[in-house]
Amino acid sequence: MSTILSPMPQGLAVALSAMLLSGCASFSGDGGFSAVAQATQARIGQQGKVLRNDADHQALAELLQQKLKQPLTADDAVQIALLNNRGLQATYWSLGIAEADLVQAGRLQNPAFGYKHTQGGGETAIERTLGFNLVSLITAPLASRIEGRRFEQARLAVADEALKVAADTRRSYFEAVAAAHALEYAQQVRDAAEAGAELGQRMQKAGNWSKLDAAREQTFHSEALAEAVRAGKQANTSREKLARLLGLTGPGAGASGGTSGSASGGASGSAGVSAIGGTFVLPPHLPELPAAPRDLADAEQAAVRNRLDVQAAKLETEHTASALGLTRGTRFINVLELAAVRESASGQPRERGYEITLEIPLFDWGSARVARAEAVYMQSVNRLAETAANAQSEARESYQDYRASYELAKHYRDSVIPLRRQLAQETLLRYNGMLASTFELLADSREQATAVRAYIDALKEFWIAETNLDAAMGGKGANK
Repeated sequence: MSTILSPMPQGLAVALSAMLLSGCASFSGDGGFSAVAQATQARIGQQGKVLRNDADHQALAELLQQKLKQPLTADDAVQIALLNNRGLQATYWSLGIAEADLVQAGRLQNPAFGYKHTQGGGETAIERTLGFNLVSLITAPLASRIEGRRFEQARLAVADEALKVAADTRRSYFEAVAAAHALEYAQQVRDAAEAGAELGQRMQKAGNWSKLDAAREQTFHSEALAEAVRAGKQANTSREKLARLLGLTGPGAGASGGTSGSASGGASGSAGVSAIGGTFVLPPHLPELPAAPRDLADAEQAAVRNRLDVQAAKLETEHTASALGLTRGTRFINVLELAAVRESASGQPRERGYEITLEIPLFDWGSARVARAEAVYMQSVNRLAETAANAQSEARESYQDYRASYELAKHYRDSVIPLRRQLAQETLLRYNGMLASTFELLADSREQATAVRAYIDALKEFWIAETNLDAAMGGKGANK
């Protein structure tokens, strides 16, 4: 009994030939990550890498050892986060999922082979079928294009997430450096208040000072102790937040700094977090204020043009529109299969032919699927409009905050701090000439430290505002 199937129908053969000639999608060497790396490099001058094997992890360990030997810069922190942040690495691997879906969409659906054997009344009947899903065959090119758009959208989403992690890391870096610097000044104020309180107690015992004056110094001392503890808490919190973004783990989170901020004492503002390869160390102070702020004429237009979340929303809308067209084209065809059939029975001539199975749209005419697709499309359109409007608003807000933060920090640098230094010099001259008391000198020192803390906060706000501006514009390199 022969098992050779009958020739395939001509239409099916032509369709299969076209599909085979068009070629099947294949996996890329890097999973599409090169486009992500190029996007981040163009926008922030840094790029990440998917850690795929032991060699990649070893290279990362060597980089960490190199970077952690010296105080971190903001760019160093961003580079480490793009490579070592495990949450971001998990996002990188989502490209592999999207690429697998793209490759799968470009491959032919497996045919179905059927074999039927019946026997009765002295006769044996054998039926063989080889079936193909015509709908998946016909719509495969369109499905491949749709998955291609999804893959491109996934690349934009991954690049956008990388930019967000970079911006969060840069903000956290400035917060950590400023908190450590502020802790140092809080400890100086605490030490000055402690000296003043001790001197006041001695003078009160000697009868040279009133209880009111002594109580004032004691009160200020108590408040300075509380402020030092508060500053220590902030320094530790900001330091640990930065460590999480950098992906650094290990015991002894404050090993190199020991900045506990306790009332009884503390170390300097430089702080470190244990990690494989050592502890990271922060510089003693924030970068200086630039000579002049950036001037952006078309912040809103640049944000809509360059931001990756806007580009991803556009692709989502295009994808939804394509899916809607596919739904309308197949609304009446839910199941359409073509099969080659060969039958043979005992004592009977062999029969060859083909079989078409078509689901009749008697109860479900596909209107619900089309209505759903239209609703999804309108959702996508409105979300795109919202994303673009938010991008414009964030660009305006960030630029205004950037300029105001610059002016505030510049005011402290050029006016408040010089005046405080002048007052301190004059007070010291009066003290040396016995025209000012010790308590006046201590009070002036406290006020000067308070002004410096305010300048530290203003400088930190400027650098964070610049980071927010870069993020709102789609990256540092996108708004120049």
